[in-house]
Amino acid sequence: MESTQLRLARRPEGEPDDTTFSTTTETLPELQDGQVALAIRYLSLDPYMRGRLSTAKSYAAPVEVGDVMVGGTVGEVVESRFEGLEPGDFVLSYSGWQSAAVVDGSQVRKLDPTVAPVTTALGVLGMPGFTAYAGLLEIGKPQEGETVVVAAATGPVGSAVGQIANLKGARSVGIAGGPEKVRALTEEFGFDAALDHRSPDFRDQLAEATPDGIDVYFENVGGPVFDAVRRRFNTYARIPVCGLVANYNAVGQPEGPDRMPGLMGQVLSQSLTVRGFIQSEFQKSHGRDFVRDMGQWVAEGKVRYREDVVDGLENAPAAFAGMLRGENFGKLVVRVGG
Repeated sequence: MESTQLRLARRPEGEPDDTTFSTTTETLPELQDGQVALAIRYLSLDPYMRGRLSTAKSYAAPVEVGDVMVGGTVGEVVESRFEGLEPGDFVLSYSGWQSAAVVDGSQVRKLDPTVAPVTTALGVLGMPGFTAYAGLLEIGKPQEGETVVVAAATGPVGSAVGQIANLKGARSVGIAGGPEKVRALTEEFGFDAALDHRSPDFRDQLAEATPDGIDVYFENVGGPVFDAVRRRFNTYARIPVCGLVANYNAVGQPEGPDRMPGLMGQVLSQSLTVRGFIQSEFQKSHGRDFVRDMGQWVAEGKVRYREDVVDGLENAPAAFAGMLRGENFGKLVVRVGG
C-alpha cells in the first residue's frame, strides 16, 4: 500500500509558500498485530499547525524538516489486525498530511456515520468544538445576561463559542471579516450582534454592540481586534486566550508604541482574568460532558456548524496559507479521497 505524503521541506519565514512542503510517495510497512491500515478520506487544517512549522518554544514539539506534516484525519479502514475494527469502518486518527497510513488500532476512535457526518469529528464534535466548550465554560464562565464577544467568529471554534454562550443565557457578539461572514453570524449561527473588523468605524460599531461592556472575550486573533475590544472590558472580565492567528506569520515585533504597560495596568485595575489554555488540559475534566452536551446540541439543531471543504491533498498547502489569511469560511477540511 502506497501513501502520497506532504512533508515539511523548509521552515517558512512569514507566510508558508510553495517551497514549504514537498510531495513524496512511500510504501507503507506490512500490517502487524494490533494495527490497521487506513485510507485517509479527510484531513483537518487548523491554525495551530503554523506553530508546528517553527522552532520557537511552544507547548508541543515542532515538525522536523523532512517529516510528514501533522494533522487530524478521518480514515477508512482497508485492512485490520485489531479486534473491533473492520474494513469499511471510519476512524479518527492523527495521521497527518498523507493519503494512507498504518497506525495502532488503540490510537484511533471509531466513528458512527449514522449519528453525524464523519467530518464533524474534525470540527464541531472534535477538537475545535471541544476547545470552544471547555475554554468558554471553564475560563469564561458566562453568566445569564452577560455579554460574550468572540473574534474569528465564523470559524469552528468561534461559531461554537457564540452559540454555547447563547445556550447559557448570555448575549453573543461575533467579530468576523467581510459582509458575508458577518451576515452568517446572525442569520446562520444566531449571534445577537455581528461586526466586521475591516470596517473603518469598527470601534464605534463595537461600542454600540456592547452598551453594557464586555464580560467575556474569547480570544482567537489578537492584533488590532484585541486592542479595540480590551477598551470595552468590564471589571472582572474573563479572557480565555485560545489563539493569536493575527501574529502567526509575523517575522518581527509589531510597529508602534509598547502597549504592554497599559494592558497590565488594566489587568490590575479592572481585576481581569487572562488565561491561555491548550484544549487537551481539560480532557479529563470536561471530555465526557462535551461528548454528551455537544452531541445533543448538534442533533437538536441548537448548535450549527459550517464546513469549508477543499478537494485534493495537493491543495492542502494553499488552503492552509489561505486559512491563516482568514480566507476560509467555517471548518477547513481537505477531502483527500473516497
